[in-house]
Amino acid sequence: MNSSHIGRIEKSRRYAEEPERVTILSFAVFFRGENDDHVLSFEEGKWRCNCHSFSRSEECVHIMTLQRLLGKMLPGQSGISGQV
Repeated sequence: MNSSHIGRIEKSRRYAEEPERVTILSFAVFFRGENDDHVLSFEEGKWRCNCHSFSRSEECVHIMTLQRLLGKMLPGQSGISGQV
């Protein structure tokens, strides 16, 4: 391994320890639930999920799970509702 490659690896480690450097703008996720599989998306600061719960209340366990996993990297998600 050359020194520039080693330097990039070290820099990536430092960046990974500072998740506040990253803000996710949009993405889509395939989620394997206990009873069914779901597709979730995040775009322009809004969540969508194809599950029945979300269609009724625009809230669901799948979105809550991703909010916990991704934390500060999502804009406007610092105070996640329902967090215990």
